[in-house]
Amino acid sequence: MSTALILGATGATGRHLLRELLSSTEWSKVGEYGRRVTPEADLPQNRGKLEQKTVDFENLEAAGLKDGRWDVVFVTLGTTRPQAGSAEMFEKIDREYVVNACKAAKTDDPEHQQRVVYLSSSGANPSSSFLYTRSKGLTELGIARLGYADTIVFRPGILKGAQRADKRLAETITGYVTGALSHFTSNAEIHVSVLAKAIMKAGTLGSSGLPPAVGATKAGQEDAWFTLIGNKGALVLGQTE
Repeated sequence: MSTALILGATGATGRHLLRELLSSTEWSKVGEYGRRVTPEADLPQNRGKLEQKTVDFENLEAAGLKDGRWDVVFVTLGTTRPQAGSAEMFEKIDREYVVNACKAAKTDDPEHQQRVVYLSSSGANPSSSFLYTRSKGLTELGIARLGYADTIVFRPGILKGAQRADKRLAETITGYVTGALSHFTSNAEIHVSVLAKAIMKAGTLGSSGLPPAVGATKAGQEDAWFTLIGNKGALVLGQTE
């Protein structure tokens, strides 16, 4: 069995991923580290292997992320500009915190082959003129440069079934559009529960073990390559028993 660390388990997809990890026999220990952690009342009964820790992302050295010797690091941490309060704070939380946390979770043991699985966004592009997609693209490259043995990135479509405290008007409107499009294409949307299953399976199988039907591709750039899974691939992986 392997060990798993999840960063961002209180988010829309992260909360489903945490439940998947806890219910799976693939994992002997599951760490939930974040600015806040899941309240005990919201945890499933099968939480004996769960280790929770509140982390100050401005002082990651004190968090001891690498002490857990995590085999797989799952990252579902992110934010929006309105939540962050400014473009500067958005990039700090969405990119700096994420890349620095992944770096802090990487062990110094060259024999320990670690994998990192990052939940990005459709349209992520480090050269984008849009703040959100540019930040996601730069974060992908930042993680890929850290030297993990295997780096996997998900770029899903619109997330269905996301229970957010902040109801996003743009996302709601887009949801109606993609809901109609989903009858014609599998690139439009995905339910967060299916996405969570896909993310866990990718963490278990690794890039080399992904089924051909997932259609994973090599992406990134020199010194920052990673395995990319789009919305269609996430649907295939998440619906595979």
